[in-house]
Amino acid sequence: MGKIILISGSNGSGKSAFAESLVAQTEGARYYIATMMAQTEENLRRIEKHRRQREGLNFRTLELSHQISAAPVTADAVVLLEDVTNLLGNALFVHGESAGDVYADILALAQQCSLLVAVTISGLSAEGYEGETAAYIRATEELNQKLYDAAAAAAQMEDGAARWRKGEAYVECITHRPVDL
Repeated sequence: MGKIILISGSNGSGKSAFAESLVAQTEGARYYIATMMAQTEENLRRIEKHRRQREGLNFRTLELSHQISAAPVTADAVVLLEDVTNLLGNALFVHGESAGDVYADILALAQQCSLLVAVTISGLSAEGYEGETAAYIRATEELNQKLYDAAAAAAQMEDGAARWRKGEAYVECITHRPVDL
């Protein structure tokens, strides 16, 4: 099974750019799995921003909003999953699946490649919310914890910088650089 690196943080924390720069320092075919289903003008702006960010980084972009384990990636591939929270929302609200289903799908993808770098939103709180929104936030927390536990390395973006929570030595090994990217 390939290793997982989890990059988490709030919206606008720089987690995507950091994950892209991390993947750019690895060897192997590079895939970018985009999970957002564009439904608003803001979604379209975010998608375009991410496309510009990864120009010149030699990614093969796959737009998969569901069942990412079906991605046609190679065994030597480094895959950037952007992002877990969109994938979860799609599974819950469009396909009627659970956080457990998404976790199994992510693990299945990780088994097909050499490295999976997964980007996710963290720091959400269900306090003050009810119904579907509260359930989504709790499912996000559950999924993030499972991914953290399974990950070889995990970083939390804070104040525009990555704070490694585990796996610094692993990241240094695969990037051949100190982890303070």
